[in-house]
Amino acid sequence: MKIYVDADACPAVIKDILFRAAERKQLQLILIANQPLRVPASKFISARTVASGFDVADDEIVRCCAAGDLVITADIPLADEVIAKGGQALSPRGELFTKENIRSRLNIRDFMDTMRASGVQSGGPPPLNQRDRMAFANHLDRILARA
Repeated sequence: MKIYVDADACPAVIKDILFRAAERKQLQLILIANQPLRVPASKFISARTVASGFDVADDEIVRCCAAGDLVITADIPLADEVIAKGGQALSPRGELFTKENIRSRLNIRDFMDTMRASGVQSGGPPPLNQRDRMAFANHLDRILARA
């Protein structure tokens, strides 16, 4: 199993949890972003910078991931593509996207896009809190224990 991170929007505290997990489990952790990233010196952790542009990082993640890999992302369409390839997708808030819940999540996302396009202000998600960090760390531990 490799872990890919949609790193442009991933909070630093979540990256720190992932850095520790990659070292502890000796798994490859690859952060993919549109800008250069600093990562700890490790044979298990690397960062890739892709060109700027709409969905360029997402496309690189989909290209690289394989069945059984884990992708950390809040991007619902990216999660859908990862699941279609047989991978797992986990949000930085600890929500595991699955075949059973991804369609409803896509429908909600599309509905919210339509609302925003019509002028409704949704305000976006709340800031990441301690409960979110714990949910992420606990779900990540369960996934890695099964790997």
